[in-house]
Amino acid sequence: MDARFGALVETLAPKLEQLIGCPPVSYGELPRGMALSGVYLFSEAGRHLYVGRSNGLRSRYGRHCRPGATHRQAALLAREATGRMKASYKAGTGSRAGLMLNPEFEQAFRDAKARIREMQYRFVEETDENRQALHEIYCAIVLGTPYNDFGTH
Repeated sequence: MDARFGALVETLAPKLEQLIGCPPVSYGELPRGMALSGVYLFSEAGRHLYVGRSNGLRSRYGRHCRPGATHRQAALLAREATGRMKASYKAGTGSRAGLMLNPEFEQAFRDAKARIREMQYRFVEETDENRQALHEIYCAIVLGTPYNDFGTH
């Protein structure tokens, strides 16, 4: 293995332990001095659901949680709730914008946002974007987070 890549890999397990050990925070309770960039985890009833990464943890959290903001995680939960699992990345009725015109989906999306606001949120600082990417994938695999998808679109 390349030594540079190996050095990155060596940081993954300790960072996962740090992430899991982070006291969870709730909507509206983000610490003032929280890390700017890193990897985050949403959990519900002790089940880890989604891992993400961002260079703006506070604003990314808001996009997940704020009622008016759209984010992929809420759309996934709404798709699951309405049985519309096939995503479309082209304009039309199957796109997120098209689905939001459907009252059933729009309500499911609002419900998903409310559900996400109730989830436990943990984060760990990571400023290096390569380590962020590897850590996100590592955590998703180790924790078995069902809402992570690393497929291309």
